[in-house]
Amino acid sequence: MSALVANVLKLAFVGMLYLFLWQMARSIGTHLGADVDTSRKPRRRTGQLTIVRSDGQAGTRVTVSDSVVLGRSPDADVLLEDPYASMFHLRLTMDGDTMSLADLGTTNGTYVNGRRVTGPITLNPGDSVQVGKTIMEVK
Repeated sequence: MSALVANVLKLAFVGMLYLFLWQMARSIGTHLGADVDTSRKPRRRTGQLTIVRSDGQAGTRVTVSDSVVLGRSPDADVLLEDPYASMFHLRLTMDGDTMSLADLGTTNGTYVNGRRVTGPITLNPGDSVQVGKTIMEVK
């Protein structure tokens, strides 16, 4: 093998090693929360829902940073202690600064400001969400 080919292979190897290490550093930085790429959309804000009326959960705060499922099931992200709530009753999601709610096909329904939810709906601060006897307020 000629010296020229050996030097080209060495240079290619060093270049690939550099790219690998650079990509690993970016991945670790992203995982730890460092904002490496400024062209990405801004970090999601967290929304909050406070249970204002319930037999046993009044004052409980629910923080929504991505997607949260509320229901009577122990497998739900937030357990609702309400006999009228379905096992998996509703899903709250955050997209940027916008919180939305989707009823998960429940029998008793989900109500926002007194109106039954029939499809995904955008929530605003001050909105009232009712599941059975449980009433929550969007913060």
